[in-house]
Amino acid sequence: MGGVVGLKGTDGTTVLQEAVRRGAIPVSPKRAKEFLSILPKNPGISLVVAGGLMGADIARELGLEFVSVNGVGVETTRADTVRIAKSMLKHGIDVLVFVGGDGTARDVLEAVGDNVTVLGVPAGVKVYSSVFAINPRTAANIVLEFQGGRTETVKGEVLDIDESEFRKGHLAISLKGYLLTPQRGGLMQNPKAPSLASDTEDMETIADYFEQELIDPSTVYVLGPGLTVDRIATRLGVTKKTLLGVDVVRGDGTILGLDVSEAQILSLVKDSNARIIVSPIGGQGFFLGRGNQQISPKVIRSVGVDDLVIVASKNKIGMLWPRRLLVDSGDADLDESLRGYRRIIIGYREEMMIKIE
Repeated sequence: MGGVVGLKGTDGTTVLQEAVRRGAIPVSPKRAKEFLSILPKNPGISLVVAGGLMGADIARELGLEFVSVNGVGVETTRADTVRIAKSMLKHGIDVLVFVGGDGTARDVLEAVGDNVTVLGVPAGVKVYSSVFAINPRTAANIVLEFQGGRTETVKGEVLDIDESEFRKGHLAISLKGYLLTPQRGGLMQNPKAPSLASDTEDMETIADYFEQELIDPSTVYVLGPGLTVDRIATRLGVTKKTLLGVDVVRGDGTILGLDVSEAQILSLVKDSNARIIVSPIGGQGFFLGRGNQQISPKVIRSVGVDDLVIVASKNKIGMLWPRRLLVDSGDADLDESLRGYRRIIIGYREEMMIKIE
């Protein structure tokens, strides 16, 4: 919820209130609705749903039959997640599906441990754990495969970070434990992998390429998170890029905005020639929809899909399995327009074609 307004998550009441003050809109209801909308076509699935705004309201809107577990108030906390997950175990569920990010995964782990199979529908800023499907639609497909006995149950990593440090530009990922997760080839995301020292040379050559041949002084550059983009930012005159946020800089070195929100980006690129530069998350391959929600569908459409530039070290691409990049912007039409084969920059005058799914 906090991603679009530049807050990098909403763990904790204070940050959640600040997100609301900035005009953030909850993401989970839309993602839950997308997930649930596929299931009515498939008889044999019985739904046990959290009460009120944590699930029952959406299920009722879709006309689904369900059993409701525990009521919740207008405002909910992690305590509600833990309480409801524990209650669901008493209903003899086969798989527990939650909608959220790594913080929610951690709460579910606390509640159920290894007592039930768990599947995450991604809807957070921090989605580094391997218990999540690629998107809501693939999550629904995994449930159907699970129902048909066509999945393998594996231990999925639950990872999380300290959000307060994350906002300061420090990314310290810790392993919180494991959840039993249904696995079906290509439908679940991998955990985030760290950058390696061997990536440094590639990052520098990519930055050299931009500095010497690609940067235009009159163009506005929207710079996504990551170390590779950080090297490019240095060439643009940004001495201290927001490593885990989004900055906007003109090609002549003028800094237009640091750690910006979606609304700020839209204002800064209006009536300008602009380009967006992003890098995929190591190990996962997501270049949109994970950790850079400020670069929203509105922003991409404003700048233009053709002016979305993807950069990555050769090592980062080599570590991806399957060898593909992933997009989960939250806008199905935009995602579809980005799928297929696309050229990405991997070095000085070095590009490669890679499949986007």
